[in-house]
Amino acid sequence: MTQKPQAKYRQDYRKPDFIITDIDLDFDLAPETTRVTAVSQVQRNGKNSAALVLDGESLTLISVSVNDQDWTDYQQKEGQLVLNNLPDSFTLKIVNDIHPETNSALEGLYVSGDALCTQCEAEGFRHITYYLDRPDVLARFTTRIVADKKSYPYLLSNGNRIDQGELEDGRHWIQWQDPFPKPSYLFALVAGDFDVLRDKFVTCSGRSVDLELYVDRGNLDRADWAMTSLKNAMKWDETRFGLEYDLDIYMIVAVDFFNMGAMENKGLNVFNSKYVLAKAETATDKDYLNIESVIGHEYFHNWTGNRVTCRDWFQLSLKEGLTVFRDQEFSSDLGSRAVNRIDSVRVMRGAQFAEDASPMAHPIRPDKVIEMNNFYTLTVYEKGSEVIRMMHTLLGEEKFQAGMKLYFQRHDGSAATCDDFVQAMEEASGIDLTLFKRWYSQSGTPQLTVLDSYDADKQQYSLTVSQMTPPTQDQAEKLPLHIPLDIELYGNGGEVIPLYTAGKLVNPILNLTEAKQTFVFDNVPQQPIISLLREFSAPVKLDYPYSDEQLAFLMQHASNDFARWDAAQMLLAKYIKQNVADIQQGKPFELPLHVIDAFRAILLSDKLDPALAAQILTLPSENEMSELFEVIDPDAIHTVKAELVNTFAREMQDEWLAVYLANRTKAYRIEHGDIAKRALSNVCLSYLAFTESEFTDGLVSQQYHQANNMTDSLAALSAAVAAQLPCRDALMSAFDERWHQDGLVMDKWFILQASSPDRHVLQNITSLLNHRSFSMNNPNRIRSLIGAFASANPSAFHAKDGSGYAFLTEVLVDLNQRNPQVASRLIEPLIRLSRYDQVRQGLMRNALEKLRGLDNLSGDLFEKISKTLNKSF
Repeated sequence: MTQKPQAKYRQDYRKPDFIITDIDLDFDLAPETTRVTAVSQVQRNGKNSAALVLDGESLTLISVSVNDQDWTDYQQKEGQLVLNNLPDSFTLKIVNDIHPETNSALEGLYVSGDALCTQCEAEGFRHITYYLDRPDVLARFTTRIVADKKSYPYLLSNGNRIDQGELEDGRHWIQWQDPFPKPSYLFALVAGDFDVLRDKFVTCSGRSVDLELYVDRGNLDRADWAMTSLKNAMKWDETRFGLEYDLDIYMIVAVDFFNMGAMENKGLNVFNSKYVLAKAETATDKDYLNIESVIGHEYFHNWTGNRVTCRDWFQLSLKEGLTVFRDQEFSSDLGSRAVNRIDSVRVMRGAQFAEDASPMAHPIRPDKVIEMNNFYTLTVYEKGSEVIRMMHTLLGEEKFQAGMKLYFQRHDGSAATCDDFVQAMEEASGIDLTLFKRWYSQSGTPQLTVLDSYDADKQQYSLTVSQMTPPTQDQAEKLPLHIPLDIELYGNGGEVIPLYTAGKLVNPILNLTEAKQTFVFDNVPQQPIISLLREFSAPVKLDYPYSDEQLAFLMQHASNDFARWDAAQMLLAKYIKQNVADIQQGKPFELPLHVIDAFRAILLSDKLDPALAAQILTLPSENEMSELFEVIDPDAIHTVKAELVNTFAREMQDEWLAVYLANRTKAYRIEHGDIAKRALSNVCLSYLAFTESEFTDGLVSQQYHQANNMTDSLAALSAAVAAQLPCRDALMSAFDERWHQDGLVMDKWFILQASSPDRHVLQNITSLLNHRSFSMNNPNRIRSLIGAFASANPSAFHAKDGSGYAFLTEVLVDLNQRNPQVASRLIEPLIRLSRYDQVRQGLMRNALEKLRGLDNLSGDLFEKISKTLNKSF
């Protein structure tokens, strides 16, 4: 490593010495070498005599001029261009060359297939030209693009088209202008040959907006759902938040090579094609819903991220946590609120809680960072959304919306902070959020311990709640948080008992603000059964001594759908923990009949939404199970998961088959009722696959061959792989032969290969690195094969011989140079070594030490490895 990466601290923020009000960019495009000419209007920001320090990476500088005069008073340093002795206001012209074809890191301008495209968040614009590449410098961008017309008939950038023309040498040009000031991370450029889906949207004020969706040639029949989702998002944002789109055109471009899911560049969203392309034969129901969510997310950023951006990258959750909350509400309003909530909580419990317990633990507003890309995390996004949701819970919809309006009124067109957002919410609602703000600065997962008592003579029910957040690597000391705890009391017949205190009806959302609090409720006629943490009202772990009977009761009678699912999770958790301990001591697996009967009742209920039933009947993943333990034993957890599946399959075989047959759908429609039925029938099939009969092998094979949609095809294939059925190899081969030319579809096949329980899974994965559909240059392929193995097949990845660690290490050595962002995401399972036994810890530590010794270790990996090995930086 030539230079040790340096940490940056939130407390060191200082406003820029210069501002740029306008920038005119001229791109002479070619994949080998693109010439960029940037003309900026620069002003000194206040009274200072500082040099102008511009960011730049991998640029070949051609010339610098100030006010049309050649400027030689500058120095080029690593990652910087420093200009000295400048006037207070001037025009700066910089000409430089870049090389998209060799840009495998996919930051800045790079090649995706036959197209050229950009990715500038967080710090990619510095790979295009020298600039003040920070989010608090907002400028109006005008962009002129020149390119060969045959190779690049479409030339796209931010804002509105203002001019275009033809050149004599077979090239053409288009000029774009964005009237709204924006930071450089929101800049976008795309050049290529596409199929285009066009539509229009009329805003609430009567303005007509052109909608254009660009996809690779031949994929136009897979673009309709994305367009429908976009129009739904635009309408929803007007209806729910009163926010109207502000440009004359809105464009989405789908590209195959992309490090992220999508990017909210102003007026020109660049998307990973997996979140755009869908038709029944190639996309599952989950794919359709993910597309709807991500399309909505990036559109909603137009206000929560673009019109109001973040002052510095430590404030990332200001835009991301808020926009995730908005896209979750969008999906919930359009689809199943219960299923969407459950999906979000599964992510929190299975992945974000693990992040909180890892060396990369950080608050949703971090205080220290080396590589900003490393903080595009579940904590910033998903936990950040939960913090916004808690605020919404405490304020209510009306006051929350008033806070949003005040926030936009104050900060539209500027770069704001998390404190600015909370202050707007406080002032608009009149609710003191001083204590609540600790959620922004404190890392870790709080743990709630709840005890209760009932006084039959006084008809009083008392609830004592203690909160404690364990120390994390970044913070030893923790303080009490403001935690909203949503509860409900039930009588023995399932009736809701209203909450009274001192003769007054009280809110079911309790405000926990101290380390320990007691709440007393009057007029409770009998010992109640309590439902706690309804709707997952706070991102915490809960400890309450529920009996099996109480949990089975809540599974049947809780008025809140999430609470019913959560009761089922808690019931399973009791026996997962018990059986892991038993298996570690050589005892047999046991699951009482009354537990099986509780789930049998869910399966046979004619009152439950099939989508909710499918969620309740889907066992937690091995990663979710792992979060039940301080020290993770992947082998014991894998055994318990397998025993649970086999036990439920065997004991409920007849019921699985009956419900499977009753919920089969014929025509494929993306409607909640049909999605729910397919979800339930395919859960049934997943259990039937483990009943070890020729009939079920035939049933799985039959569903695969007769399916008219990818949801049912993939469900059959997944069942065959999970249960290692005789039909598995033939079905996997048939899928490969049919879809090998479609990378997005093959990603599903690679995931199944990577997550297979086959004892030769690692050997198979190694051979698949040479598969005709796989490429180490495509992040989607890497995530689907290597990422799925490391993160979704824990028993194989954490094999005691260390083979999984050795494999991932070799991959990371390659990706460290090829694509550091992807490498940094893949390393996550390896840096969580402290959760495992001493033997595995030693093997993981050796792997990390090998990576740490690389001469050219990227900042992305350096930060995570250093924190894991407790090295200072």
